Amino acid sequence: MLPDFSLFPDSASTFAGPVDGLFFFILLVTFFFSVLIAILLVYFAIRYRRRSETEIPKPIISAPRMESAWLIFLFALFLGIFFWGATVYFSMARPPDDAMEVYVVGNQWMWKVQHPDGATEMDQLHIPVGQPVKLVMTSEDVIHDFYVPAFRIKQDVVPGRYSYLWFQATKPGRYRLFCAEYCGTDHSRMGGWVVAMERSDYEQWLARKANFSMAQRGRQLFLKHQCITCHSGTSQAKAPILEDLYGKKVALQGGRTVEANEDYIARSIRDPKADIVDGYRPIMPAYAPEQLDDQELQQLIAFIKALKAGETPTRNEETPAPENKDAGP
Repeated sequence: MLPDFSLFPDSASTFAGPVDGLFFFILLVTFFFSVLIAILLVYFAIRYRRRSETEIPKPIISAPRMESAWLIFLFALFLGIFFWGATVYFSMARPPDDAMEVYVVGNQWMWKVQHPDGATEMDQLHIPVGQPVKLVMTSEDVIHDFYVPAFRIKQDVVPGRYSYLWFQATKPGRYRLFCAEYCGTDHSRMGGWVVAMERSDYEQWLARKANFSMAQRGRQLFLKHQCITCHSGTSQAKAPILEDLYGKKVALQGGRTVEANEDYIARSIRDPKADIVDGYRPIMPAYAPEQLDDQELQQLIAFIKALKAGETPTRNEETPAPENKDAGP
């Protein structure tokens, strides 16, 4: 058992080095000052102890220069830690433009994963080494937390909104995935594995698993729920045109504007009256999770994100239903 024991998890992502460097520096500073304070407490307790009942202590003489130097040193030290931490934080908060998007849904007590090419997994996430991966995450019930110690990444997954996380694996292997937020009776069982693979192995795995892409599945849902009836993509449409919508600013009634991101699209489907687009009437029905679960919602979002000018389906269009694939490894 002892040969397998490790005080710290593997370092398997580009974030591991910067996060560990900051952590060990803060640990060293904390240890240094803890020892220094303990030594000074003992020294001062002995040095300035009262030796007799009649002893009158000497008055304390202020040393402004020493006090100022000490305050400046501490200020510079903690300011340096702040900027170091901010640099690491911003590097983790901003995914690169070429990051591969993977959708994750937390549910008591499992992780459901959808790859952009259509592969689905349960409690596992296969990724290629050396490729930035952006996770778009939401929850179907309560707050969960996506935590991979070997990658030094951790992010709350909240119902009703989307949270984001990105990383880049540096070496192949299987790394533990945990839920780090207490989420109910079987919280301790809500775990899994992140499998980092060489790109060639990942492409072979994806070719075996992939069926219809998420955008294609979203297109089928778009037709199935008759969204085309109002979102026809023409100037006579009863509802806003969805082509090239993602990432744009949308003018709302009342003079507000909002960015058309995942949260806005999801909110417009779940609660259409929350943000009414200027110039349109609120005629769209709300789609509850019983009608459209979170995985299907993510597929619709993927379709809208990929929808370009002139690509809105026609009302009579039909697409083949995707085959059911095993969600295992």
